[in-house]
Amino acid sequence: MPNTESAKKRLRQTTVRNARNLWRKRRVKSDMSDFLKAVASGDASAAEKEMRKAARTLDKVAATGTIHKNTAARRKSRMAAKVASMKKK
Repeated sequence: MPNTESAKKRLRQTTVRNARNLWRKRRVKSDMSDFLKAVASGDASAAEKEMRKAARTLDKVAATGTIHKNTAARRKSRMAAKVASMKKK
């Protein structure tokens, strides 16, 4: 347990920030799973729509520092590749 006032404040801040970051990560996972479901269904237009939604969420979360910008870019690239391969078929 924190003893000093500054340590108590840091604990409060950490708790709030941790909850906020977990909420953001859950949003990303939710949007990614929606995208993967659309890919599994085989509907390219639905997959592209879900990809845009997930990419937007990834950009927002990366801008806050919850995930690294390169991680967001890598995930967006992989989603785009899946959509492109669906359209090619």
